[in-house]
Amino acid sequence: MKPKSADSILPKIGRGVVYALLTLWAVIVLFPFYWMVLTSFKSYSSYNSEFVPRFVATDPTLVNYADAFTAVPLARYFLNTLIFTLATTAVMLVVTVLAAYAFSRLEFRGKNMVFALFLSLMMIPNELVVITNFVTITDWNMRNTFWGLILPSVTSVFYIYLLKENFEQIPDELYKAAKVDGTSDLKYLLRVVLPICRPTVITVTILKVIECWNSYVWPRLITDDQAYFLVSNGIQEIRENGFGRENIPAMMAAVVVISLPLVALFLVFRDKIMSGVMRGGTKG
Repeated sequence: MKPKSADSILPKIGRGVVYALLTLWAVIVLFPFYWMVLTSFKSYSSYNSEFVPRFVATDPTLVNYADAFTAVPLARYFLNTLIFTLATTAVMLVVTVLAAYAFSRLEFRGKNMVFALFLSLMMIPNELVVITNFVTITDWNMRNTFWGLILPSVTSVFYIYLLKENFEQIPDELYKAAKVDGTSDLKYLLRVVLPICRPTVITVTILKVIECWNSYVWPRLITDDQAYFLVSNGIQEIRENGFGRENIPAMMAAVVVISLPLVALFLVFRDKIMSGVMRGGTKG
């Protein structure tokens, strides 16, 4: 048998090194989540009696998950977050889709300058925007209301830019043919543009849902009434007035319950997210 040449061995070694590094990186990334889930199944006494951390639950229990819904009104936080997320995402889609279509297809004076100003807003630190929004919402007497939570998040310059770039990839011939048939711009947007750019629209929707679900600073700043707390703010409420700072297993159970919807959302739509982000052209 002829000995294998170095040219055929080196690629295999290279792939092995890459897979080993990727596996190590996956373990590093996933370990905190595994530890969170593991701790949530440990009893309070079992967790505190561990002088050396155990990587398996010897006596798993579901008591912590029951406590997560009784120590604080976690179900109410879930409902508030669902209302906030759905309403904000719906309004944001209307605003960003219409704005992106206007910048990509319509012609009006100063369009390029206005779009450049829009892009320049991405350079402004979020902290400055939060201060401005807080003053505005307070002056409008919208603190501790859903409108106060929703309004500052109904638009995004980045999403407008992302959708605009995708809308511009649609051939002009389709637009001209639609106008010859007497199709209005709104009907062309709904029946032609959105179906073609569906992966990107779905990606924007999912990213906005994740953003709303994880929102912490703004809801914490604009609401001090427990009736309007979101799940992200509920974590702090759980820590301060629910389980206390020492009942770590119960807190981890609450965090797992809060995280599951986002994990499920990503697993279901992961292909859509990847195709929307990586989409570089329009299929004919």
